[in-house]
Amino acid sequence: MKTLWRLLWRSAALFFLLVLLYQGWIFAHIWWWVDHNPSTTSFMEERMVALREKNPDAQPQQQWVPYNRISNNLKRALVAAEDGKFLDHDGFDWEAIQDAYEKNLKKGRIVAGGSTISQQLAKNLFLSASKTPWRKAEEAVITVMLEQMMSKRRILEIYMNVIEWGNGVFGAEAAARHYYGTSAANLGPEQAARLAAMVPNPRWYDSHRGSRGLSRRTGIILARMNSAVIPR
Repeated sequence: MKTLWRLLWRSAALFFLLVLLYQGWIFAHIWWWVDHNPSTTSFMEERMVALREKNPDAQPQQQWVPYNRISNNLKRALVAAEDGKFLDHDGFDWEAIQDAYEKNLKKGRIVAGGSTISQQLAKNLFLSASKTPWRKAEEAVITVMLEQMMSKRRILEIYMNVIEWGNGVFGAEAAARHYYGTSAANLGPEQAARLAAMVPNPRWYDSHRGSRGLSRRTGIILARMNSAVIPR
């Protein structure tokens, strides 16, 4: 019995050591990305693996652009669409989470999410697309790290440069060129609102650009953009 308890204790100690090392690895990456741009993300790598199963020569479309070279229209559109309280919360919009929980409970399935831009970035940078309790817990830990170590401006800058906007299309610059043949700096209000409307399901909208749902959501975002507050 003593041998068994000793084995269990050592296994538990090893597990917590590995968890601690993993958190340290994440912390180090976030610390580095405060002043350096990530070259890729966990989500990008996962998507490219899937694309290369169909086309071994597939390459991601992405070009990093600094915050001041992305149209304020797109910044306002994304905040209006994804996280209206972005500048006010500490990484979690508890009211939005509660609203999403009640909607999902009423429908009996997942129909709404309450994730903030910071939570979305945490998932994009480090985690898989699986929806397990462990992943949600890790997402929360990473979100706290991001909020404590980065400014809101830096969080939004990285977010705009790495999120998916179509099949193999990542970041605002690639999206602007893919859909409109222009730069992220030159996006107009309607163009920005449409790109923001695509964020929840970008691959589907990439091949269904005339969708009524996309047009309806674009109009809603466009109406909200003027009241959206963005980092300076």
